[in-house]
Amino acid sequence: MRAHPPLVVGVDGSEASLRALDWAADEAALRGLPLRVVYASLWERYEGAALARDLGGPSGHVAAEDIVRVAGDRARRRRPDLPVTTAVVPEEPEYVLVRESRDASVVVVGTRGRSGLADALLGSVSLTVATRAHCPVVVIRGNHDNRATGGGHARIVVGVSDAPTTAVRVACEEARRREVPLEAVRTWRRPAHETVDHPLLAGSPERLHEERAAEELETALADAPPEVVLHRRTAEGHARQVLLAASHEADLLVIGRRRTGQFGPRLGRVAHTVLHHSACPVMVVPDEENTEGRHAAAGRPHRT
Repeated sequence: MRAHPPLVVGVDGSEASLRALDWAADEAALRGLPLRVVYASLWERYEGAALARDLGGPSGHVAAEDIVRVAGDRARRRRPDLPVTTAVVPEEPEYVLVRESRDASVVVVGTRGRSGLADALLGSVSLTVATRAHCPVVVIRGNHDNRATGGGHARIVVGVSDAPTTAVRVACEEARRREVPLEAVRTWRRPAHETVDHPLLAGSPERLHEERAAEELETALADAPPEVVLHRRTAEGHARQVLLAASHEADLLVIGRRRTGQFGPRLGRVAHTVLHHSACPVMVVPDEENTEGRHAAAGRPHRT
């Protein structure tokens, strides 16, 4: 593995991918990492209007080499001191970006690139990469200003699951790097079959569940760096709804991804919901058990 693994961003010439490129350039500069710009497609040419202005001509057919050249120049203009390399790979983008993730620090992708519904839907490329990548994946979506730092809310939110995960550690690192507070959210719900006349729950049945959630939150944050300003919050309700609400006041939402079942990594309902509807960029962090095979041969992901 390279001493300084690059930050990889996938581009396809769309406005969504150019927003992802801007965010990735800022993030790479913040981390002191080189930026690798990758265009991957089985098609040799891209038909669209997003690059017309930068290419200095009318919209229409744009060659893959033009896409990465313009993207690379755009990143260099945004961050003049940033080392930038580009690559054109004539393969399915899902396969290429998952393979790139084995030797990357982070992979950044946009939402559905070739559709007018880009801000409402998540494309198969973004979803597949977020599900199968071997490093953290940031999906750029929401009404943000294309900046990885200095956003309007100056805080990061992490969803804390039933047990401490790698996502909490990564969220702490992101908050420390940006010098912003981290809000750690643990949701809880009282099971529907519980009633107030249960002898162990008499008086305040919800308090036991809330206290348990607070204890789990403390456990998850036990190893947080002392320099990170932590805001702890427990909330009753569905995790996906609570995190979506929190995304409106965050610059980055961090969630974990676990390996479940015999078919490898899967995204749960919470991850699916926030990836489709978050108001800010979402970072999906695989648990460490999912990163152990990073150097093994990458399997070809299935389209979704």
